[in-house]
Formats: sequence, C-alpha cells, structure tokens
Amino acid sequence: MLRIAVPNKGSLSGPAAEMLHEAGYQQRRESKELRVVDPENDVEFFYLRPRDIAIYVSSGQLDIGITGRDLLIDSGANAEEILPLGFARSTFRFATKPGTVGDDLADLNGKTVATSYEGIVAKHLADNGIDASVVHLDGAVETAIQLGVAQVIADVVETGTSLRNAGLEVVGDPIMKSEAVVIRRTGADGEEAAESKVQQFLRRLQGVLVARTYVMMDYDCRVEQLEKAVALTPGLESPTVSPLHNEGWVAVRAMVPAKEAQRIMDDLYDIGARAILTTAIHACRL
Repeated sequence: MLRIAVPNKGSLSGPAAEMLHEAGYQQRRESKELRVVDPENDVEFFYLRPRDIAIYVSSGQLDIGITGRDLLIDSGANAEEILPLGFARSTFRFATKPGTVGDDLADLNGKTVATSYEGIVAKHLADNGIDASVVHLDGAVETAIQLGVAQVIADVVETGTSLRNAGLEVVGDPIMKSEAVVIRRTGADGEEAAESKVQQFLRRLQGVLVARTYVMMDYDCRVEQLEKAVALTPGLESPTVSPLHNEGWVAVRAMVPAKEAQRIMDDLYDIGARAILTTAIHACRL
C-alpha cells in the first residue's frame, strides 16, 4: 500500500485535498482525522504538519508527500521534488529600511538577517559567498528590524503591502520561488510494485493539472478554412477532424489552453468557424 503524507493545515491543505479528490482518491471528512485508508486505490494518507512532511518522507517511513518547495529546502531533509503542483505559489525576498542595503547581494555581508526560513536563507547566502548572520524567528518577522534584532529580514512577499506598512522595502533579486510539490526520498528506488504505484499517482496528478489548464473546443468550419483553423487549434498532437452532413463543412475538436480560449474563439469566428463550443476537462491521461 502506497503511504502518502498530506498537509493537515495551512494554505497547502485545502488545495492538496481538492487535487487528490479530483484525482480519484478518498480524502478525510473531518479536519481531526490524521489517517485515511483508500482501499480501492491501495493508498494510505497521513495528515501531518507541512513542515514535518519532508522529514517523514526522507526517513523512508512514507513513500511520497505533498509539501511546499520552501519547506522542503528549509528542512534540509534527504528528499527531492518530483512534481510541481502549481498552487500555493510564493516568492521569498530580502527587505529592509530604505537606504540601508543596496540591491547587490554583497551588501548583506556583515549584516544580520531575521527569517522564519533559516535553512533557505542560510543556504542562499552560503551559495553566493555572503558572510551574514541568520536569526530564526517564528511568525511575522517585520518587527525584527524595528526592535534591533536584525538589519534585514527575509520572508514571503506577495503584494509587498505588509512590508510597506512596516516601513520596509524589497531589495535584491528573489531568493527563491516556491509552490506545492510532490516529494520523494532522494535516490528511492523501491520495489517494482511500489514504483508502479508511485508513477500511477503522479500520472493522476498530472492529469488533474492538464485538465485544469486546458478546455476542449469544438467548432464547425468550411473545408477551405481548415488549415487556418487548425493553425489556431493545433491540439496536443493534432485536432480531430470529421466530415459533416453538409458538403464542404467539417467538425473540429482540439484541446486548447483555457486562458487563451476566448481569444481563439474570436479568431475562429473571424475566419468563418461557427458553432464554437468549449467544455471543461475533468480528467485526462496524456
């Protein structure tokens, strides 16, 4: 039975459970449940603190897990990312009082940096040859500068509003970009049966990602406009084209990126396509 770690709370928890449900897996009904067995899919889910998941996976007690890339790197655990999931995206940046530090990373030499992600920041500084001290703080770190604990902070930055409210500004390039990822113990080979289950799990999640990204588009067009239409909707390999009862017309079906669907519909209409429809994709295998 495949043993999978899932975030039990926070910004990762809800989207992870939703994706697993869309992939056909049974999920917990109450937030207090710590373990769910899905016998139909031969999977056992364990609901753990997001920060602990990489540790459990690296120990080999659990086969794979879903956590944040930031938490994986910060843990220093012997685990690796095997599939990005596209939700819970965030960017890590340095910030300080205006005029304190320039945009050059070397300006951090000799400074003290406060952060809740000591592993990420220490690694980033070491990788770039920067000699700076790192202070670990839990929770909001914006007040660290005001209280004299550090000259610089490193934290997740979305809009930057909270930093500006604290009288701080972002400096330098991003430390890293994070999102939810599937992880596995580094170098884990496992038995052939276990490997097959892992690959099946990944295919299901990849199917959900594609289904969320694409829509199915159907339309009718004149034969003489088919090449132009196909250029607009090439599909993944090629579109399906079928003759219609009315001579000179064909029906076309292709997957198109959801974010471009409206523009493509406009372009198809302009070249004479009609009966243009889009439908959601609930699951797929490529």
